[in-house]
Order: sequence, then structure tokens, then C-alpha cells
Amino acid sequence: MIRQFELVEMVRAYDPGVDEDLINRAFVFAMKAHGAQKRASGDPYFSHPVQVAGILAQMRLDQYSIATALLHDTVEDTLATIEEIEALFGKDVARLVDGVTKLSRIELQSDHSREAENFRKLVLAMSDDIRVLLVKLADRLHNMRTLKYIDDPEKRRRIAGETMEIYAPLAERIGLHDFKDEMEDLAFAEINPEARASVIARLEFLREQGGDLDRRIIAELRTTLKKAGIAAEISGREKRPYSIWAKMQRKRVGFEQLADIMAFRVVVGDRAQCYQALGVLHATYPVVPGRFKDYISTPKRNGYASLHTCVIGPKRNRIEIQIRTREMHEVAEWGVAAHWAYKEGRTAEREGRRYGWLRELLQILDQASGPEEFLEHTKLEMFQDQVFCFTPRGDLISLPRGATPVDFAYAVHSGIGDTCVGAKINGRIMPLKTRLENGDQVEIIVSKAQRPSPTWENFVVTGKARMAIRRFIRSRQMEEYVYLGRAILEQAFEEVGYRYSDKALKGVLKIFRHDSVDDLIAAVGASRITAREVLTAVFPGLKDEFETGSLGAKVVPLASARKERSDKAHAVPIKGLTAGMAVHFANCCHPLSGDRIVGILTPGKGVTIHTIDCDTLESFSEMPERWLDVAWDLEHVEERVGRINVTVINEPGALSALASVIAKNLGNILNLKITHRAPDFFEMAIDVEVKNVKHLSNIIAALRATPAINSVERARG
Repeated sequence: MIRQFELVEMVRAYDPGVDEDLINRAFVFAMKAHGAQKRASGDPYFSHPVQVAGILAQMRLDQYSIATALLHDTVEDTLATIEEIEALFGKDVARLVDGVTKLSRIELQSDHSREAENFRKLVLAMSDDIRVLLVKLADRLHNMRTLKYIDDPEKRRRIAGETMEIYAPLAERIGLHDFKDEMEDLAFAEINPEARASVIARLEFLREQGGDLDRRIIAELRTTLKKAGIAAEISGREKRPYSIWAKMQRKRVGFEQLADIMAFRVVVGDRAQCYQALGVLHATYPVVPGRFKDYISTPKRNGYASLHTCVIGPKRNRIEIQIRTREMHEVAEWGVAAHWAYKEGRTAEREGRRYGWLRELLQILDQASGPEEFLEHTKLEMFQDQVFCFTPRGDLISLPRGATPVDFAYAVHSGIGDTCVGAKINGRIMPLKTRLENGDQVEIIVSKAQRPSPTWENFVVTGKARMAIRRFIRSRQMEEYVYLGRAILEQAFEEVGYRYSDKALKGVLKIFRHDSVDDLIAAVGASRITAREVLTAVFPGLKDEFETGSLGAKVVPLASARKERSDKAHAVPIKGLTAGMAVHFANCCHPLSGDRIVGILTPGKGVTIHTIDCDTLESFSEMPERWLDVAWDLEHVEERVGRINVTVINEPGALSALASVIAKNLGNILNLKITHRAPDFFEMAIDVEVKNVKHLSNIIAALRATPAINSVERARG
């Protein structure tokens, strides 16, 4: 295990201004917090965070990353809290530790590749600061190095599979090729030990046959370039067993057919020398056709840049050569972490340059005075337009940013979306319009009696949810328009002395350009066609009587119209009609079951229900043809909103008394708005959900008896 002073010295070697006290305090705190905890290997648990810190120190990360590595398991596995971490080590370290802790609590529970890709996106989306991801990858790398000590073979295979599917691709995505190669090889040893042993045996045989061939090839390449005036660092690196095996599977070739088991790296001074070295090598050795790749002019998405070529080199061996600058080599070795080295002043060539992958992955400040300032503003931007949530079974659902439980329900299955009545987010019941966050576990509550609500369309964000809601609304609206239109026509036919039948409408379909009787009836229900127009089409002789005024609605004083409507025996019952579709309840008077009501036909929308004494009816007094006699369906009463105007004495506890009275009388306050303030009184409008007009009257009576309430009236407009 790395000792305390050794870790500090490792960091000070590349950052002389490091806050040694921060690292020392984090070291001691973590050691005390983990106490006597042991790892599966039998080592003290504290050895793990120290080794993770050592891995990050090799990458030359900043002091906050090192402190985070030391503390990354304290919140998860000890009694320490984020608040305690912040108090002792500051907001930066606390934020990073919290990010790593959240990632550690998420565990992939699906083997499907689509779920694995979504999980990778989730990890990136939750790693708001790139250092969170780097600490997590270092944590996973050290856990893989000690995987063999876990006794349970199933657990070992699960961890290895998760590493292969999730963490190795993540490391590759941000350019940590060494991390990726080592994690893949360690996972390979667990998942397919026989195949790995076979590759290792072949590699050992190759080494025995070749002797010091690698050293001789390096020496000849160095001499060749030196003669051309190019100073270069040349090294050879053998591919890891998993990389060899994966390429054999991908190319469907045998071990002997691989040319790049050993790759030779040529590191030169600048970009121009890369191409000069390439020209020298191609002029000296025969080139293997089709094996040249230029990743300098077109870098990989993760920032990797090198020239790759394959030649028939010294001793007639096919060898792969990678040519790059020192900076390119840093990126190839450490990926995104290598950019901190550039900020330390060794080169300014790429100071203001942004790679395409960095535009997608990082937001980097062009002008940063040092690595700490650079890191402070380094944020992950990938997948910020998405959220990733879990079902109770652990399946991962990818949704657009701003998605709600209704979007989630439809993403799981259309039937679940259609019957959704509520949702639990992380175990708590939350409103259906709640915006989901990364890592939320969502449980949808369903009911067979539920149907999609038209109001859902106002807050859903996915196309699937919106289309399903609209499809239901269109279907439901059609049903309700047909019901309402037939009731309107029955009433109209009866008023002129005829008995209504669907058969009577078939002969006039062409006149109204409709294909079916239901379409024509629905057009009447939606008020796109009036009942009078249908009557005069079916009975042309009635046209003159309507025009002379001997039939049909007449303009009468509003008071008389109100009295007349109250005595109608053939009113249309608003039975089974859904608010917001064929029928709408006016917001000016908030009609309730038990009120005397009248309907106003609104072209294209159906009918709007008003109380008979609503002031808004004045504007329709000279349009009697738009009035419709309607009645409540008392067998199917739904709770509706009634509005009251209340004057409350301005004193402590007055608002509490008002709310208590409404609650004790089983009313539910949906909205409260203060309309006027004065030193002694507050006037407010309150929307209360009640069963009927009698229920609201009881609440009003109870409020009037409350000392803190000065006056209460039902709102009428």
C-alpha cells in the first residue's frame, strides 16, 4: 500500500504548489472512517482508496481529485456524511465525492446491449464534472485488479461483465486506452479464462522464438530515422491477450495472421516530423497495402491522433508502427486527463484548440491560468438532453430531458400509459407532471377505469406519449360528439313535431359532404353544423317557417330565457361526457352538480356549460340558436371546482383557520390567489374541489361561522 508521504510526494512531483495539508487530512480522515473494515483479500479496506488515489496521481490529476479518491467510499461505506465532507474539505471535494457516491449506488441489472449503452449514457450524464468519471474509472480498475479475491464466482462474473460492457467502453470514449485495455483483459480472465490462457501460451512461444527481436527492430528503426535527421523515441508494446483475441474474432483470422501483436511507437518532435518519419519508413521498407491510417488529420472522436502504418520491416517481419508527437502520445495514454499537462505550460500549440469530441464531451475554457482553474470549469456535456430512469425491475428507460412519469409510462408500454393514474418516484408518490431526473426509479400506478386525460398533452414531451394521448382524444371526442349531436338533433326534431331517426339523415349526407351518419351527427355535436341546418336539409319545407320565425329559437329577454330554461323537460343530460372534449365547463362561473345550467354551443368545440345566472350569458342573449338545454347526470357525479371569494382578517393563524375549515368539510384547495391586500384585511379567490353545489354551500356556511373570516361569497364571474 502507498504510504501517506509517498502519495504526497507523487503529487508534488508534478504540482509543486499542491495543498499538502488537504491530501494529508483526507488520508487521515478516510483511514479513521474505514477503521477495521477489510476487503475480500484480507487487506485493510483503506488500502483500496489509497491505491485509487495512486492511480490518479500517475495521471497527474489535481489535489481535489486525489482527495476525492481517498474519500470516495466514506459516504457509501462508513458513517461519514456529505455535509461532514463539505465542512472539512470544502464544496469542491464534497461535490466530487457526492457524484462518485451516486454513481456507485447505481447498478446495471440488465444484460441487453441496448440497456448497457443507455447505462453508459447515464454514467456520463450523471458525471457533471469529468473528474467524477475519472475517479469512478480508477475505482473500477483497482477493483478489477483484486477481483480474484472474491469467493462468489457468480459475483465475479457479474462484475467482469459489467466492466466489459460499461466501464471499459467509457474509458475508451474519453481516451483512457490503458484503462480500457487493462480492464478488458482483467474481465477477459474471468469471463473466458481458457481463451486467454491459449493466447498467453502463443505469446510466450513467440517470445521464445524471437529472442531479442524487438530490441533489434527498435535499434534499426532508430538508426534509419537518425540517418534522415529525425530524432525519435522508439518503444515497443505487446498487445494484451484480450485485444489479440478480440481482433482474431473480429477479423476471423488465426493468431499467426496478425501483424500487430507488437506495435512500435515512434515519438517525434512535432506534427511535421510525423509525416517526415512516415516518408522515411515508407521509402526504406515495403508497405503492407490497405493498412495506412491518418488519425492526425482526422483524429478519433476521443481525441486520439497518430499515423498508423504496417511495413515489412527489419528481418522481413510485418510490423505495425504508430507515429505521433509527445502531446499525441500523452492523449493516447491518458485521454482527456492529458489535457491538464498542456495547461501546465509545456506547449501552447493546442491551448485554444477544441477537438470535435471535446465539443460534445467537455466545456473547456480557452483561457485558464492553470490546471486547477481548467478543472474547475470542466463539465461533461454529453447526453445532457436525456434522462435515464429505472423501472422497479431495474430496466433502464431513456427519455428526453424534461420527461414526466406519463412519458415514462408510455415508453414502457402504451397500455400502461393509457391506464396511468399515478406514479412513485424513488418510493414517493409524486404528481404526474413531475420532471424526472437521472437515476430516478419510477413505479407507475395503473387502473383499468383510467383513460388518458386531455390535460396530459400540456406537459408530456415524448412523441409516443403525445400521439397516444391525441389518438385517444380523437377517438373519445368522436364518441362524445356523436352522443351530444344525437341528443341535440333529437331535441330539435321533437321541437318541430318530428321523431328523430338516423335513417332520416342518410339522404342528406352528400349535402354536408360526410361519408357516414355518425360523421354528420359528430359535426352537429361539435357545433360545426347547426341542428337547424340539418332539419331544413331533411325537411326542406321547414326553411320558410324558420325564416319567418314561426319555428325555432326566438330572441327573448335574458331573464325570461333563464326562467324558460329552468322548466325544460327535455334537456340533454351531460352523461358520461369528459370535461375538455365535447363538453367544457366555464371558468367564469364554475358550474357544479346541482346548479341550474345552460349550454352554449361553441363552433368546433362542442358545448360550454354555464350556470343559469352567469353574467357571461349576456353576450349570448341575442343568439338563441346557440343555447342548448342541458341537465346534470346525477347518477355519475364527479368532483368539480367551485370558486369562492373570501375576505380574511389580517391576523396570525387566519389562513390556517381557513384551510382547516375547508379540509374538515372534505374540500380540497386547488388554487389560492390574493386579489387585494390591506393593513386589516386580505381578499382572495380560492378554487375548491367539491362534490356538488350543496357541498360548496356547506363549506361557505362553515367559513362564515369562523371568526377570522369576514365574508365569503361564491364567485359568479
